[in-house]
Order: sequence, then structure tokens, then C-alpha cells
Amino acid sequence: EELGLGDVPDMRPAHLPFDEAMADVALELGPKVVSFHFGLPEKALVARLRDAGILVLSSATTVREAQILEDGGADIIVAQGFEAGGHRGTFASSYEQAQVGTMALVPQVVDAVSAPVVASGGIGDGRGIAAAFALGAAGVQLGTVFLNCAEAGIAPVYRKALLEARDEDTRVTDAFSGRPARGLANRYIEEMKPHEGSLPEFPLMNILTGPLRKESAARASRDFVSLWSGQAVGLNRETDAGALMENLVARARQLLGS
Repeated sequence: EELGLGDVPDMRPAHLPFDEAMADVALELGPKVVSFHFGLPEKALVARLRDAGILVLSSATTVREAQILEDGGADIIVAQGFEAGGHRGTFASSYEQAQVGTMALVPQVVDAVSAPVVASGGIGDGRGIAAAFALGAAGVQLGTVFLNCAEAGIAPVYRKALLEARDEDTRVTDAFSGRPARGLANRYIEEMKPHEGSLPEFPLMNILTGPLRKESAARASRDFVSLWSGQAVGLNRETDAGALMENLVARARQLLGS
């Protein structure tokens, strides 16, 4: 009511499951990599991708999930620590069980699976990259630190919020999409706290909040926008992607002695 949004949005899901039709599209396009979140599709679909020479990635938030992914055909496993911004990739463990930090998760996943492990969550500079490799990771996945690059197509209100944020400013909420996700605290997250755990599941909640998020961003208000961010957000600086990559690689190599 405050933003003048009276109509219920179209409740048809915008995100469809990965099925035979989507596999057909993927094979036609021929990407080098297909990455999944919230688990994997059925083994036969994964096999179709792999048989075409496509690498399959998926995220795990616990050791058990990593083992399930490897059994399901994942070529590479992304170990997503609790510090990560955006949606938790949890699909087999409970949300409470999956609150494992990157430092604890990565070496245990490395020991439990034979597939290469990519570390993700709370890595925002070369020091974090070096630490991940020291833990046995074969690679790293960074997200939040790239959001303040000139090339990132995020709303100005989102960009400003990230630059002003500190490590203690993130929260995990299911109030935007129906799935737990980490973002910067704002009015919506705080006011929806009493309702967490009793909201419609994904994707219904995501559809319901879509117009609210869009209108809030259009008004340059952070009150009702999903400001996804990891806990290393305090490391964010305004830069461009090329300069950031050079800095990340140089610092990590310096620390690793390579």
C-alpha cells in the first residue's frame, strides 16, 4: 500500500526446472560450463551434458551435499560457505545444519570428494584466495567484490549500499524469495523477521515480492530491495573488473609464492 502496489502479480513461475527441453537448448548452444544451484537435475540430464563435453558445476553447503553432487555427476563442486552472499545452495541438509563457514567447509569437502573443489563465501581479496588454495581448493568463486565494478549492472541504490556496508551489516532471510539468502539488512528484512519460516516457499514468495523490489529500486530506496551481499562486503571498492582481477591475482600469487 505504501508504494501503491495493489494488484497481485502474475503467479506463473519465471524459473522453470531443468528438464529435457532445457537440456536440448544447452546442447544446441554448446557452453563450456553449466552451473547449477540447489542441487542437480536427474542423472540422465547431467549425463547428456557431460557426454557433450560440458563441465557440470553445482554448489554444496555441507560435506553430505558435496558427496551427493559427486554421485550425481558433478565435475566440479562449489563449496559455499555460510559467509556467502545471495541464496544459500542448500538442498539436502537443513538450513541449520548448513551454517558451515568457508574455512571449515572447504578442507572437509576436499577430503570427502575426488572432484575439484571451488571455494566460495567471504572471499574478497587476494588474502582470501590464498587461504582457499591453502585449504586445498582448486579454484575460487567471488561475487560481492565484483558488484562495485563499473561493469556491474546493479541499481545505484544497491551500489551505494554496498560501499557503505560493514561486515556486521548482512542478514540471512527467506523473506524475499522463500529460500534463505544473505543480503544487507534493510527495513523489509527487519519488519519481516516475525514471519520468517512461515512464508510461502520459493518461487511463490519470489514472485510476490518482485513488484515491491522493482518499485523500491525505481524510487532509489533501499527499504524493500534485495541487496544480496556476502560478509566480506567491507572490502568492496569502486573499480573496474580488469583492475580488480589484476589485483586479486597479483596479491594471491605474492602470498602463495608463485
